[in-house]
Amino acid sequence: MSRIPKLRTDQLSSQQLRVQDEILAGPRSSLQGPFHAWLYSPKLADPAQKLGEFCRFSSALPQRLSELAILVVARYWRAQFEWYAHAPMAISAGISAAAVGAIQINEKPILDAEDECLVYNFVSELLDSRTVSQSTYDQAETMLGRRGVVDLVGIAGYYCLVSMTLNVFEVPLPKGEVLPLSL
Repeated sequence: MSRIPKLRTDQLSSQQLRVQDEILAGPRSSLQGPFHAWLYSPKLADPAQKLGEFCRFSSALPQRLSELAILVVARYWRAQFEWYAHAPMAISAGISAAAVGAIQINEKPILDAEDECLVYNFVSELLDSRTVSQSTYDQAETMLGRRGVVDLVGIAGYYCLVSMTLNVFEVPLPKGEVLPLSL
């Protein structure tokens, strides 16, 4: 059970209603994940959901690499809902089920492509050391381009916010689902 109750439509201010309507009108079409919590602060919810929409649907990275980065962040934070939502998306986008399974149990995955290895290493290094080495940065810029590196950092940062929100407010999985990440 979530620590923060879902707001009913009749409880929403006009600003909260506007943000909710924008979320529901966009490509997500649901308020799952962090959105119910964020609606308590519509001035946070509005730019956060727009940033999330950019990170998911408009970044310079192909979906396969974005979803891989999201899984690395979800595993790092042990964000159960984030993992539950994005593991199938990562597989659907082209990350192997074996690689997803390895990340799930906190093991280094065997990845199919050089850009996947780079993204996994970049995001892991960023989370573990709070920066990346010059060598990792140079590899990323060469492979992804400068915009791609900026977008990758943005994706990692945004999903840290999402993961923290999900964890602090104990956003539950849908009824009957088992927690996918162990401690």
